[in-house]
Amino acid sequence: MRFSKYQERRPGTDEPQSPERRDFLMGTAAGAVATATVGATQMVQAQTAPTQVAQAPAPWWPSRWGADDEAGASNWITPDKVKDAAKWIRDGKIYRIGRTYESTMPLFGARVFALRMPGMPTGGPLGDNKLVYNDEFLATEIGQVGTQFDGLGHIGTQMGKEGDRSEHRFYNGFTGNQVYGTYGLGKLGIEKLKPLFTRAHLIDVAGLTGQMWDKGQEIKPADVLNALKKQKMEEKDIKPGDAVFFNTGWGSLWGKNNDRFNSGEPGIGVDVARWLVDKQVCVTGADTWGTEAVPNPNEKLAFICHQILITQNGIHNHENMFYEELIKDGKYRFVYVFSPMPIKGATGSAGGPIAIT
Repeated sequence: MRFSKYQERRPGTDEPQSPERRDFLMGTAAGAVATATVGATQMVQAQTAPTQVAQAPAPWWPSRWGADDEAGASNWITPDKVKDAAKWIRDGKIYRIGRTYESTMPLFGARVFALRMPGMPTGGPLGDNKLVYNDEFLATEIGQVGTQFDGLGHIGTQMGKEGDRSEHRFYNGFTGNQVYGTYGLGKLGIEKLKPLFTRAHLIDVAGLTGQMWDKGQEIKPADVLNALKKQKMEEKDIKPGDAVFFNTGWGSLWGKNNDRFNSGEPGIGVDVARWLVDKQVCVTGADTWGTEAVPNPNEKLAFICHQILITQNGIHNHENMFYEELIKDGKYRFVYVFSPMPIKGATGSAGGPIAIT
C-alpha cells in the first residue's frame, strides 16, 4: 500500500509542553486508556484531532500467524526470505549498528546499568598451570537499556477497568493474567522470537533537512517519500518481512548531552506507523530511544505507535541504533542481522545488531 492514502492527514498544530521522559508514563493514564479503545481508522483520527477521544475498539487478535503465536513479525523470516536478503550482500562489509553498553549512557527514567567485577581475579589460580579468570556481575533491565529490542510482552493496552488484569491485552490478545509473572513473562517472552536476517532500508530524514530533528518533531509521509527520493530509493522496493529504520540525527546527542537526549525525541507518528503495518515490515527502529515522536502532537496520547506496531501487529522495535558509518558510506540498503538473547520471560533484548552490505 502506498502513502497516498495518508498524505492529506496532518497532526494538530498545537505543540504541548515537553515533559521529561519519566513523566510520560506517570501522567498520561487517560491517554493510555484512550489508545486502548482505538481501531485502525480511529487511531489516525485521534492523532489528527487532538480534542477527540476515540471509542469502541475492534480486537486485533488472533494474529495472521494463529491464535497461539508468540513470535509476531519474526515469522516473516523464512528460508526463502533469508536467501532473498542474502542477494543484497555485495562487498561483505559488516557495520556495527548498536551502541556500547556503559553506565554513562542515557537511560529511561530510573533504569540502571551497573557492572561490577567480583574480585580481581574472580577466581583461581587453578591447576598446576595456575589459571586465573575474571567474571562480571551486571544489574540492569537487560532488555530495556542502551540499544534495545522490544519484545512482544513489553507493551500492552488497558481495555477494561483499572486493575483488571484480565483486560490488559497484549499481542495476539494475550491477557495480563497470562503474561505477567514474578520471575518472567508467562507469555510473549523474548525467547519466543526467531533470529532476524532480512533486507533493511534506512530512511535518513536528518540528511533530508541537513540537520538534527528536534524533540516532538514528527516524521510524516511526505518526509519519508522525499528522503527515499533523495537516496534514490523507491517505496515499492520495501517488501513484506523487510526492516525499515529511521535516522533523525538525535543520536548525535548520545553521551554528549544525555539530559537533552532524554527530554523527548523526534520520530514517526501514527500515519507512518500505519504505513509500516501496511508494508508488513518485520522490524522498525531509529537512532532514538523510542522510535516515535515524543511528546506526541496529541498531548492525550502516550507511545501510541508502540501499541500500533508491537501490541496490535507484532512488529518489533529496535531503539538507540547507530547509523553514522552506514550514512558516511552512502549505504541505505543492507542486510540486518540480529538474534534476540533467548532469556526466558524477558521483555526485550540487549545485543549487537549488525548491518552487512
